[in-house]
Amino acid sequence: MLKDLTRAHAPISASALGKKYGVTRQVIVKDIAILRAEGASIVSTNRGYILGTMSAKPERVFSVRHEPDEIQAELSTIIERGGYVKDVEIDHPVYGVISAKIEVGSSETLRRFLEEFAPGHSLARLTGGYHRHTVSADSEETLDEIEQGLREIGFLVER
Repeated sequence: MLKDLTRAHAPISASALGKKYGVTRQVIVKDIAILRAEGASIVSTNRGYILGTMSAKPERVFSVRHEPDEIQAELSTIIERGGYVKDVEIDHPVYGVISAKIEVGSSETLRRFLEEFAPGHSLARLTGGYHRHTVSADSEETLDEIEQGLREIGFLVER
């Protein structure tokens, strides 16, 4: 499976891997967990698994607040300035920190994400629109530009 993930140019679903190896999707999910425990950097996306790479790119966590129907404006602001949105995270009053990978870094991945996104399922709706994103970019200056852009559209939560 690691060879398949290394050669892949797009995420591979557990179902597709299961079909290739003649096993169920559940077996693939368990095997992926074993590979991760052995140190493989495998990332789960909404389209399947990809092999992660250790990145020396700078990252920053942005605290933001907006309405569910404004997610496109938020994510566009980040990716148009050169950012890659790794995840979304909230502080739930009962369950603690809840996070999900979203892996959005281009107009194409944003389009696919928005096709599958239902505003009623937004994690941020559980916290009045407050949430965080881990964003990576090529430089600290790019992260500064992203921060300024989020501030300009009124989404950045200043501490």
